[in-house]
Amino acid sequence: QVQLVESGGGLVQAGGSLRLSCAASGSIFRIGAMAWYRQAPGKQRELVAAITSGLSTNVADSVKGRFSISRDNAKNTVYLQMDTLKPEDTAVYYCNAAIQAANAFTPPLNYWGKGTLVTVSS
Repeated sequence: QVQLVESGGGLVQAGGSLRLSCAASGSIFRIGAMAWYRQAPGKQRELVAAITSGLSTNVADSVKGRFSISRDNAKNTVYLQMDTLKPEDTAVYYCNAAIQAANAFTPPLNYWGKGTLVTVSS
């Protein structure tokens, strides 16, 4: 069973930093693109940043210059470094990954973590 487990959320003052981690575990053959999404209260889930297995990245305009995404393929882990946090960054942050489980004949599926709450106080 493949799982994604996020960590690193919490309460931080505006202007502060947090680093989120998401580790994939289970019977994993290959991990493709990994991404972070967020969902604020009353809003739709939105893409924050994504990274391919080849380390190409895409970051949403709303966080560009403040957030960065990286991954450690050896550890099956993706990170989100969040700097200069603003109150509007308050949300539940979800990890997402395209994972080919078990073997090369298994089709890749989209997996989600349960989320980690980030609260930025003004």
